[in-house]
Amino acid sequence: MRTTPATWAEADSWLAVLAQRGHLHHVETSTDGARSVQRGRHSRPWTLHHPVLALDFVENLLLDLRQRDTEASR
Repeated sequence: MRTTPATWAEADSWLAVLAQRGHLHHVETSTDGARSVQRGRHSRPWTLHHPVLALDFVENLLLDLRQRDTEASR
């Protein structure tokens, strides 16, 4: 359980690392501060309006990647 609130700095760090490693196709910050992320070139973009939503997105992406790695190693 978290003891501190999620921040955009933390979420941006995760999104940047995932983009650098090729797990996200596109990450963009809009004028209202929301983040738009796209997993693949042809996938639907997600708009994340709050850092908690961004960290939830990151968690789901990491779980998906971990599951794919487990299935690939079988």
